[in-house]
Amino acid sequence: MPSRTSRRVVGLALGALSAIALALPAAAAPADDRPTAVVSLGDSAISGEGAGDYEPGTRGENGDWCHRSANALIHRTHVAQRTINLACSGADASNVSLADTTHYTEGSQARRLIDVARANRVTAVVLQIGANDDPQFANTVLDCIKRWFNPFGSGCASDLRRQWPQRLTAMAPKVEAAVADVRSAMRQAGYADGDYRFVITSYASPVTEKMDPIQHGPQGCPLRLPDAAYGRTEAVPQFADAFRGIAARAGLSYLDFSRATEGHEACSGGGSTASEWQNRVTVDPYAWVFGGLDAFGIHMAQQSFHPNARGHAQLGRCVTEFLTGSATSARCLVGADGNLHAVS
Repeated sequence: MPSRTSRRVVGLALGALSAIALALPAAAAPADDRPTAVVSLGDSAISGEGAGDYEPGTRGENGDWCHRSANALIHRTHVAQRTINLACSGADASNVSLADTTHYTEGSQARRLIDVARANRVTAVVLQIGANDDPQFANTVLDCIKRWFNPFGSGCASDLRRQWPQRLTAMAPKVEAAVADVRSAMRQAGYADGDYRFVITSYASPVTEKMDPIQHGPQGCPLRLPDAAYGRTEAVPQFADAFRGIAARAGLSYLDFSRATEGHEACSGGGSTASEWQNRVTVDPYAWVFGGLDAFGIHMAQQSFHPNARGHAQLGRCVTEFLTGSATSARCLVGADGNLHAVS
């Protein structure tokens, strides 16, 4: 049996070892050498529809009309080593979610995000979705165009004023469910909610009532001026308010695009498109080259009333300012220098 003295010596030795261990610096966590990345998810407004130079495989080949553009706004940001675009033209909230859905041959964007987030160190996720849910933005614009062709009928604004608030109310929970699934995807990839910025954006108005009152139709904007005014001053701002509410409830950063193309909308430049950041009615006669017979119909004109490459460059500039700043909410507004800036 050890003597009292030997036990005291052993105790003193163990104490000294413990003190030395506490004094040593903790082992450094292994360095994360994955490239940083910022990722976009959503629909045509963020996929780059209308900006041209679409990724091979998304130009209509085998039914994939996602139209992910090399000019898309996410590729015009300067906040990470990599920019990754998972958005798809025509997508709705369910196509972003983890649900087992297929759109233009592609599956869940959130499921693809898991693999992307594991292979890269994602610093920000930018989401723009909802227009193809209950608002049915594309069909709404098409209906307004059809009414322009009937000079004896009424415009679309009066009907939309009654319907639009209810459509936005019905859209919100679907977008919030998609947001929850994106967060779940990032958790599955090993991220805590605070490890990255999660930004949701609204939409920019593609049209304006400040068009030539006679020539705007033949020039590619066949819309009645009161209908265009309703879209720019009522429908799009209400859209923005809906996303502001979603962001507040879900704890997201919010970037308001509703006035981002103000003064640069389709047909705002009169006879020239040089100053415009939104496409006019645009028919692509070469869509059949990649999409074959499937191109004939809506796919030949699906680039219409979407931001063009100039517009995406400006939107990417604004997103860069927002992501490098500390504000959790801001608006993209044209500054005195003629460029977009994130104004909080």
